[in-house]
Amino acid sequence: MAIMKVIEVLAESGKSWEDATAKGVAKASKSVKGIKSAYVQSQSVTVKDGAVDKYRVNLKISFEVK
Repeated sequence: MAIMKVIEVLAESGKSWEDATAKGVAKASKSVKGIKSAYVQSQSVTVKDGAVDKYRVNLKISFEVK
């Protein structure tokens, strides 16, 4: 039986929500081993001068506890 733990990560990108998600998972994987999945809980943007500036995601990252 596997035991899973979930952490919450906030990430952003100037390109897209997909890029923000990839960056969040990549950064988390540097300190968290055994990541099994990431769930995008919410998406948002910041606006600068009337245009989208940054894409943000709130991720729930699941990993196995050994």
